[in-house]
Parts: sequence; C-alpha cells; structure tokens
Amino acid sequence: MKLVHDGTVFVFSCSFEDRDKPKSAGFRWDPAKKRWWTDDPARAARLRGYADESAAPALSAVIENLAASRATDADVPLPAPDGLTYLPFQRAGIAYALGRPSTLIADEMGLGKTIQAIGVMNADASIGSVLVVCPASLKLNWKREIEKWTTRGLTVAVADGKHLPSGVNVVVANYDILYKHEAALAASPFDLLVVDEAHFVKNPKARRSRQVYALAKAARRRLFLTGTPIVNRPAELWPIVNCLDPARWPKFFSFARRYCNAFHNGFGWDFTGAAHLEELQERLRSSIMVRRLKADVLAELPAKRRQVIELAANGASAAVSRERAAFEAHEEAIEDLRVKAELAKADGPEAYAAAVRALQDRTRVAFEEISVVRHETALAKVPAVLEHLETATESGKVVCFAHHRDVVAAIAAAYPGRSVVINGETSIEDRQAAVDAFQTRPEIVLFIGSIGAAGVGITLTAASHVVFAELDWVPGNVTQAEDRCHRIGQRESVLIQHLVLEDSLDARLAKTLVAKQEVIDRALDDETMIAVVPGHEDAPATSTVKPSKLDALAAAMTPEEIALVHDRLLALAHACDGAVQKDGMGFNKFDSAIGKKLAYASTLSPRQAALGAVIVRKYHAQLGF
Repeated sequence: MKLVHDGTVFVFSCSFEDRDKPKSAGFRWDPAKKRWWTDDPARAARLRGYADESAAPALSAVIENLAASRATDADVPLPAPDGLTYLPFQRAGIAYALGRPSTLIADEMGLGKTIQAIGVMNADASIGSVLVVCPASLKLNWKREIEKWTTRGLTVAVADGKHLPSGVNVVVANYDILYKHEAALAASPFDLLVVDEAHFVKNPKARRSRQVYALAKAARRRLFLTGTPIVNRPAELWPIVNCLDPARWPKFFSFARRYCNAFHNGFGWDFTGAAHLEELQERLRSSIMVRRLKADVLAELPAKRRQVIELAANGASAAVSRERAAFEAHEEAIEDLRVKAELAKADGPEAYAAAVRALQDRTRVAFEEISVVRHETALAKVPAVLEHLETATESGKVVCFAHHRDVVAAIAAAYPGRSVVINGETSIEDRQAAVDAFQTRPEIVLFIGSIGAAGVGITLTAASHVVFAELDWVPGNVTQAEDRCHRIGQRESVLIQHLVLEDSLDARLAKTLVAKQEVIDRALDDETMIAVVPGHEDAPATSTVKPSKLDALAAAMTPEEIALVHDRLLALAHACDGAVQKDGMGFNKFDSAIGKKLAYASTLSPRQAALGAVIVRKYHAQLGF
C-alpha cells in the first residue's frame, strides 16, 4: 500500500480483494491513476498519521471497519430457524458484531436490531448466558423474539421486581428493577450483555446507568442497541462509548474538548455544544459502531412491516381479567350456536334461517358486552402506550391511532405542544390545520387520531412509523389507517406496530388481524371487508356448501353412499381428535362437534349424509382415499 498526502489530498493504492470497501468508507477511485483518493481536507488531516508505510496495515483495518460499519450485506454463514431468514443488511450487522467484543448497533429504528442481537447469540456457540436489559414495555417482545429466532434452543425467562430467573440461558430484565437484583447479577457475570434502547443510560449519574456499566464491565461480550445514539448532543454519547471501548475513549474532558465544543463560560464548563461530528462518526464506525439508515437498505425492506408488541399487563391486569371473563362467558354459547347452524343445513331452509338468526343475535350481544370491557382495557393500557411512544418519538415523527376519544385525549395530554389530534369532533378546518402542522413543523412529533375519523382522506407521509394503541375488528379499516403514511410521497418503508396487553383479547386477535391483512395485501385489488369475530377468528368453516346446494347433493345420495359416509364419520369420530392430533387422526376442534353428532346418529337422512360427505372429503388423506 502506498500513501501520499499534501495536506489537502490523501491518496493511496491498495490490494484489497474487495475494492468497493474504500468507496463505502468515503474514498473515490481514480481509474486513470489507479488509486483511491479524497479531497476532503478534514479526512486528509485525520489520516496523515497513516502516511508512513509502517502504518499501512492500520489504515487497511480502518477502511475495512468503516466499510463494514455501513455494509448492507455480508457473505457469512449464519444459522437461522426454518422458514426465517436475515435480511442482507442484518447479516452484515451480525458479522460486524461477531468481529469485536463490544458493539453499538445504531441502525435506524425499524431495521431489526433485536434480530441482529439474536443472530449473534445463534452464531457464537460459546454464549451460554445472556442478560437482556430493556424498557419494561419491550420485555415480552424480547422473550417471544428469542423463542422464535433461536437456533440453539436457548431458554429464556423474564425477571420481575421480586424474582430473578435461574436455570435459563437468557434473562430479560427492565432497567427499573436492576437495583433489586444487583448482588445476584454481579455474582455470575454473563457471556453476553444486550442493552436495548441504550440511550436510556446516557446519564452517568443515574442509578440504572451505573448498574448497566458495571454489568458491561463484567460481561465477556457487549451489544448496545439504539436507533438514536446521540439524542440531543454529543456529550450524551460519551458514557456509552466509554463503557464499550474505554481504551479508545478514556477521558470525558478530552472527548468534550474535541466533540462538544467545550468552553468555560466564566462560571463553569459548558459541554452542550457539538464539533467535528464527521470525525466522531468515523472514529465510532472504525471501532464499535454499525449504523445503516432506512434509505441505505430501502430496496431490501417491504413496503410495510407489521409487528405485534405484547406489553406486560402490570397495573392493567384487573381490566384484562374482566375482559377475559366476559369473552369466556360468550365463547361456549357462540360455539354451540355455530355448530347448530351448521347442522341445521340438513334440516331445511327454515331451520337453518332460525339457527343463523340465533347465532347473529348472540354474536351481537357478545360484541356489545365485550366492547365495554375492551374500552376499560384500552384506558388501563395508556401508561404502557405512552412509555412505548416516548422511545418511538425520539427517533422521529410517529402516527398513533386509537378507537375511543378518551384514549386519544389521554395520549394527547402527555404531549402538550408536541402533538396534534383528529377525532370525530374535529372540524374540516382544524383537521387540515392538524395535518399541515404534523407534515411541516419539526416540533410536532406525534399525530393522534381515531381510526374512524383519521383513518381516511388525509396524508401523513412525514412519518414512517404507525402505532395502534387499539385494534379495529375489520382489517380493511386498519389498512386504510396505515395508508395515511404509506402513500404517494412516502420514501421509506412504513413500520406498523400493534400494542397489546399480555393475555388480553387484543393479543389474541392482533396476530389474526395482521395475518388477514397480509392475505388482503396479496390479493391486491380485493377490497373485501373481512371482520374478525371475537373468539372465532381462526375457526374454519366446516364447509362452503350452501343449503340450496345441499339439496342437490342429497338427491343424488344412494343408500350405499349414505352408509359409507356414516362409516367414515364413525372412523374419524373414534380417533384422538379435538385438535390434539396425538395420532394424526380425527376432526379439528370445530368439526368435532358436528362430525360426532352425525357419526353417532342411529341413521342419517340424505341431507345429513350430504353434509357429512362434505366434511369427510376434508379428511380424505386420513381415510386413505
């Protein structure tokens, strides 16, 4: 490697196998002279120390690290669970972290920092014990993501204020309870410490910061994750980089003089400024930090990314219990009426119509009563929603949708002067003013709207992050609300998050609602409005046959065919069913009630046999025909 500089230009030739690496590190290639160069005086000045031939290997390492810090792919074998894959830039982030004991993964929010941390756990077989420290609202999400992505069978448990799990590979704890387990955590250092939303420890005087620093010092490997490494000013970054790389960043004062424009104002030192930020970024990227923006990897991201975030119930547990009790009170009755309606197809049009009316009436009552307790749960969830929004708005503008006006008002009350609201009472003039303020004013970081009033007819492309504090039963309504951000003018992939409480009805329905949205998305122009019925969102229809069609099937049934259908229903009814599938035989949970009713009848009418035949065809593989 040959290096030359004259104070303003820095040039070098190299034999890198991948000649794009200097380019991704900020250098330009001169094909005529066959050399890399920069005319950035600041960069040239910073690299003068490498002009000596003996320093060439060090420059090579710097350029390698700078390129890796921005890499959007890496050709490295990484284990992933069946059916799941890392995006190319996530592979690159994992590869960067595997190459050093301490890493700051500072990708922009929504690019999968959690997945990259779990990828490190998968790739490093020497990691046997892990402590994940995160905000309380993210504990359950970490647990579920680790269970979903682990390839090594890592066991995981969540700590609370009273109990610190033992006998598991991964412990997930929130910042606020670390002091309660300080002695136990210090007694057994972890192989890996993961600190999520690491800007939470930017204040070195805070108790939680000191506890995290001590844990980091004892851990063999450290991963700090944050999409906002510098929240307000560079001085806030120093405690984190000092914790991760104390040899490179040993003294705050020297850091502050160089990067915080520190000066003495006559009363004391002022460290609130900023200076030499490009140099700071290069030093971070060449040592501990990997950071990519959405714009860097936009081609790899889907237009929409949907997540279900489960929050610990905590203070909302009583409301969740009441909601669950109301749901369970209706579930059995509705299930029984659905079975009766299906069986009534064999009893003629009048019987079927009466059964359907009974089912509709009971379902309507269930919707009304469950809606009341869901409202209570939504209000009880507001503190957890606000905690999540506090973190989200630090990374940029956010759109938050809810259903009830008092929920919207409670969220807005926490953002005075920083939010706008649209609900059913908002006038046309005020509606447009709210949209304009959100789109153009930087201090307005949160848009809060009701799904019905704000879910159509407006453009909110200033944000690419949508949070649903409440669910709507109809996926189409939710999709329309999402599209306030995902529309012409949006240049980024849109991250959509549904916040639900653990064990709540919404937690059960959110996954189904998102799955139905994906189906509708794949159908492109299919605008069918599909409702998610409480408690029966996953139940398949026993058959798609209409009662009128059943008449034609029944008319063609011979006595021999009726007997054959009856025999096959009995064979299925005698298997281990009820969705247990112990022997791979039998009806699913819903078909069981109908199939057994027909199977154990002394005789079958032609219409009953026709209905039974439709069911039997679903299980032909089990029956060998």
